[in-house]
This record gives sequence, structure tokens and C-alpha cells, in this order.
Amino acid sequence: MAPHHVLPLIFMISIQISINNAALDAAYYDQTCPQAEKIIAETVLNASSHDPKVPARILRMFFHDCFIRGCDASILLDSTPSNKAEKDGPPNISVRAFYVIDDAKAKIEQICPHTVSCADILAIAARDVVTVSGGPHWSVLKGKKDGRISKANETSQLPSPQFNTTQLIQSFAKRGLTIKDLVALSGGHTLGFSHCSSFQARLHNFSSTTSVDPTINTDFANILKSVCPQHNHNVNAGQFLDSTASRFDNNYYKQVLMGKGVFASDQALVSDGRTRQIVESFARDEELFFREFVASMVKLGNVRGWDDNGEVRLRCRSVN
Repeated sequence: MAPHHVLPLIFMISIQISINNAALDAAYYDQTCPQAEKIIAETVLNASSHDPKVPARILRMFFHDCFIRGCDASILLDSTPSNKAEKDGPPNISVRAFYVIDDAKAKIEQICPHTVSCADILAIAARDVVTVSGGPHWSVLKGKKDGRISKANETSQLPSPQFNTTQLIQSFAKRGLTIKDLVALSGGHTLGFSHCSSFQARLHNFSSTTSVDPTINTDFANILKSVCPQHNHNVNAGQFLDSTASRFDNNYYKQVLMGKGVFASDQALVSDGRTRQIVESFARDEELFFREFVASMVKLGNVRGWDDNGEVRLRCRSVN
């Protein structure tokens, strides 16, 4: 983990956004549950101190939630005998740390019963894992409701680590997100780790003419091949997505500019003129990256959900 004495850059966003006829507001719980954010921050900090992988896992959880039905905490719902839920869809099998959200929710329910949605808890926790890792802090717009629908087959809508830039741009555009949002949010991989299965195709039998993806730095490819041999039997083997994986910084962009992007989708950002200049600007200027990441996280956090009959769940794993 990054040292906790690092002072984060603070960005205050006080706008209100109308979604599903309800205003989202940074001060939404100020009267009804003023302790909520403190409880979530303490829960995140405690979990992160015991498991350094928690920040990356919570941030990924938030992305995967918002990209399916909007940020409605549908990823938190457990499967039932009659329904296979998002968390059991193929891209989400490796999503972990649900217990952190459960823990924060249980503590909040003791103080402010049936008040704070799981969707808001997840959004606040995603902000807090960035901050505790040395990244920026911002005001999360709150007042989202929890969805009642979660389907594993809808996880096919998530961007693939094999996507090219055009596919990425189209996927983000469907959520109202721009090319700049795509590049900024990809910077969340600064905290990431991937198992071999998500990038191994780049290392062995890549095409009929070359065994290794030619966009990978040669020395880096050799490192990845040593970690992920062609007949890999270690299901836990993998690679951090940048060289400072416990710290939220702009190192991810420097890595991809050197040909050290782990995913094909990471490296594709450098190969396309629509995205390369943004990558270069974020690699040069960390504060610029922080500002744009915050703006894009706020936009992502307000992607409209499909379920107009949302609720405040009593437990994040099941509908009321």
C-alpha cells in the first residue's frame, strides 16, 4: 500500500445531476446519515491494510457494476436457484472483496437503518480506495438506488482486455463516455493485477506470422512468458498492470508508452491516434491525469440505471 500520510489532491465537485427523476447530491446523506462516509472510509482503510489487493478489487468492482445496468450495485447480488447473477458471469468470477462492502453496509445499517444504498456505498468505497492509495479525493454524488435485476449473461457487455481502440470507444460511447473518459478510466489499471488467461494469447501463437504480439516490448514479453508459460498450470499466476501497482499514479501511461501494457486493450491506446496524445499528456502530467480521472469517475458514477423500481437494500447480496 502507499503510505497513508501522502496528502491526496482534492477535487470538490458540488454539482447536482438529475437521474431517474431524482437529484444526485454530494450532501445527500448529510442529514439522514452523516456518519456514512466516515464508516466506509474506515472500513476501506482497515481492509486495505490487511490485504493490499483490496483497492484494485473494489475499483474493478465499481467499473464492472456501472458498465452493465448503470451504477446500481447489481454486481453485489448473489445468484439464486432461479437466476445466475452478474457476479457469477465469466468476466466477474475473479472479482473479489465483496466482504468489504458487506462490512460497511452492516455497520451503517446499525446506525442509519434502511437509508444508505449499496450503490452509494460502492461508489464511495471506489473513491476511497483511490485516495488511500495516494490518488485524488473527490465528492461522490449520492442518492442512487439499488437495482433489483442482475443477470450473468449481461456481463458479455463488459469491455474485453482483447478489444482494439475502436471497440473500446464504441463500448464507452454506449455509456455516454468520451474518448478522454476511456483513456482516463483506463488509468485505473495503475492498481490492477491480471491472471495469465487475460493476456496469454499475446505471448504464444499470436498469429500465423509471429508467436508474440509485436506491440509488446521484447524484454517485457520475455518477463511475461516466464510468468505465464504456454502450458501454464498455475491458476494464480499473473502480472501487475504497472510497476507501482500499490500506488495510484500515472505510471500506467508511462508503461504503455514503453510497450509494457499487459492487456492488448491497454497497448492499443498507444497505437491509435485518437488516444495516443491523451496517453502522452497523462504520462507527462500526473495532476492532469488526476483531474481527468475524477471528472470521468463522476460521469461513470452517474451512468443511468435501467431499473426504475430501485430500492435501498437491507443486505447488499439480496433484494428486499
